Amino acid sequence: MQQSELKIALLIDADNAPASKVSAILSEIAKYGVANIRKAYGNWKSPAMKSWEDCLHKCAIRPVQQFDYTKGKNATDAAIIIDAMDLLYTQRLDAFAIVSSDCDFTPLVMRILTNGLKVYGFGEAKTPLPFVSACSTFLYLEKLSQAREAKPSENLADAKKPANESKKSTPANESKKSTKELKQCKVLATKDTAKQSAGARKSTKELRQDAKLVALLRSAVADTQDDSGWSELGQIGISLSNQAWFNPRNYGYAKLSGLIKAIDLFEVQRKDKTVFVRNRQKSSVSKALSA
Repeated sequence: MQQSELKIALLIDADNAPASKVSAILSEIAKYGVANIRKAYGNWKSPAMKSWEDCLHKCAIRPVQQFDYTKGKNATDAAIIIDAMDLLYTQRLDAFAIVSSDCDFTPLVMRILTNGLKVYGFGEAKTPLPFVSACSTFLYLEKLSQAREAKPSENLADAKKPANESKKSTPANESKKSTKELKQCKVLATKDTAKQSAGARKSTKELRQDAKLVALLRSAVADTQDDSGWSELGQIGISLSNQAWFNPRNYGYAKLSGLIKAIDLFEVQRKDKTVFVRNRQKSSVSKALSA
């Protein structure tokens, strides 16, 4: 079965997920397959759920009503778990996508994985690690919009006009000024976007201090290396996806190759269009760590 044909059930804990990120989540899921089942759970009578109304219609998501039976207790979790198990046994699915920042879904994820299905998790940075680690792939919602280029404000051109500008300016002059100002706006927007991306990325020092990440990358390279010690980048990516929730965007890098280069603990070579990676010799690694 091709990747684009995979059937995915999207289950959203609306009590613990922002409506503003749903479109980006659907775009991400489209990389893996088709979300032919889309449900969002919550107490829709609550004023706090008002922001979801337009999103549900726009994204063709079915709202599932769940009353708060007891104050302070979230009944939505139980409803999602029951529905997930029903879908697991009654529908021919290939994967689940669960949107929540709640750790209570960890046992559910582990149960779904037992049946051979993948679980794509989405949650905010506050999501507890057990839920993050249990998912086949987990992506923090804060990272979904960082790669998108910021659009210059339509009002910036007007704001830059001098207060004493003559009202008798010719259309040709106005057109030239408008074009020039628009270009300036685009340049400013691009610079702002670059600053935001750089700020979101973890530095080489921060990456090296993440013992779990370093061990994960080293293990993936070692498991896929040939007799000369070199591993194809594509095979490393497959190994990482099979054994952990790993996603380079959680560290601020759009691609695995960028993360591997940034951590600066591996040798990287390109032959034709294929990228190869191998662990550095101990002496080289010691120099890199001491730098």
